[in-house]
Amino acid sequence: MLPYVHQVTKYDPADRDQHGHYTGTEDTTSDHGPIEAAYLQAVLAFAEDSGVDRLAVREPQLAAFAHFGLEPPVDGYGLASLFPTGPAGFHDGALVPIGIGLELVRAMLRDNGAWCRLEAEGQLTVHVGWDQYLYLASSRPCEAALTRTRALGLFTQRLDASPYDFAPEDPAHVQRPADADFWARLGWTVSAHRATFLRETFALNASRWHRLSRDNIEAVRARLTPRAQLSVWPDLLTDVGTAVAALPGEGLVEIVWEKEDGQITSTVMDETQFEDVTSQLAGARAAAVISMYAGEDLPLFTAVLPDSDGVLRARWQTEPTPSDRDWAFLRTLRPGQVVTGTVTSIASFGVTFVDIGGFTAMINIPELSWRPINHPSDVVSVGQEVTAEVLDVDVVRQRVPLSLRAVQEDPWPQLAQRIGEVVTGPVTKVVPFGVLVRIEDREDGFEGLVHTDELDQSPPDAIAVGDALTVKIMDVDRVRHRIALSPRQADR
Repeated sequence: MLPYVHQVTKYDPADRDQHGHYTGTEDTTSDHGPIEAAYLQAVLAFAEDSGVDRLAVREPQLAAFAHFGLEPPVDGYGLASLFPTGPAGFHDGALVPIGIGLELVRAMLRDNGAWCRLEAEGQLTVHVGWDQYLYLASSRPCEAALTRTRALGLFTQRLDASPYDFAPEDPAHVQRPADADFWARLGWTVSAHRATFLRETFALNASRWHRLSRDNIEAVRARLTPRAQLSVWPDLLTDVGTAVAALPGEGLVEIVWEKEDGQITSTVMDETQFEDVTSQLAGARAAAVISMYAGEDLPLFTAVLPDSDGVLRARWQTEPTPSDRDWAFLRTLRPGQVVTGTVTSIASFGVTFVDIGGFTAMINIPELSWRPINHPSDVVSVGQEVTAEVLDVDVVRQRVPLSLRAVQEDPWPQLAQRIGEVVTGPVTKVVPFGVLVRIEDREDGFEGLVHTDELDQSPPDAIAVGDALTVKIMDVDRVRHRIALSPRQADR
């Protein structure tokens, strides 16, 4: 935070009552003349005193949906001719010369133009508030600028901080960057036909939609505005009538539709304008209605574009989706980490699902136990708390396989010490190439293979499950987890 903060206004402090309310005659709207010019000269004076000749646009936004001020809407949001690439050039982090910065201040003073914070990091900030209140913060005292500002007929007041200093909506939220993992997940999602649309929000109240395919993801990525907010959405409804039926009785919605020529259009409106848009949707190829209220109609997942060096410097946040929260949790995991969770279900195909801090991980049958089992229920049950090791963290598919046996003692080194031992055990299974014999006196005892060549009889006719065989343990393969047995060697 910069140490020298001043409020600059055209309102004389003497014209305030005991409650601080302004009672003077100054209009809250811009005069589009000498007073407006005085504000701009004050900003220029502070910039010169601070040694600043360029300012960065931060958290840009176009005029709000509803105009609450008294100023009429500014043509082109006050951005006309300021950015060669049009409104998309008005993005977070865009560096502008001080002259362009003054024109942005002019647009903000006119109440219904574009708005942003203007900053030279560590040197100067320029914030424009409602009713033409200006807040200038500097790393220097700027005594000459203060004198010049007062000479212009404006009033200054020292403050501890600007009321328009940036503050994150949720300081604890970890914003997902559009990094390599994000693009890999997007590619996987598009390939799986789970999503085909990307919304690029380059300023508050300003966005573009892109239809995605496996062939155009990189081309779309190359055209995105720096530091844009990104959100991935399911496909539009090809049944436009269903989309129209989804219009609420009241409230703000964003309506997105694709024309027959492939052009994608979106607009934000309320119930007073629904009738007008339905005629436009009549010729659409596909459409969707998205609620503008927090917590409703969330996208599949979101991100914010980092800078070219990979650093995420944009300060705004996307509204986190369940997938975003899973991503944030996966960042805390690493292979080899031991976690505790609760068994939530056991699938018919044998996979056990475990809740670890709100994320569902999975344990495949081989990872449940070192010992042979017929079904996961032989080892775990729904509601049981288990401790397991993380085998992998797949942030693209958002999958975390666990191993229960990894936190158990490995019995195979002890089995290897039994090579040469003669044991008698039951036949547990007859297979074309031999029989399996249990070598431990327990239900989940380890089994070894007696190959057909080692048998005096040829299965399956001569040997049945349950028959007892005396065998010698010939080999224990600790890597492939195989035990070789021989009845012929048992007497030697």
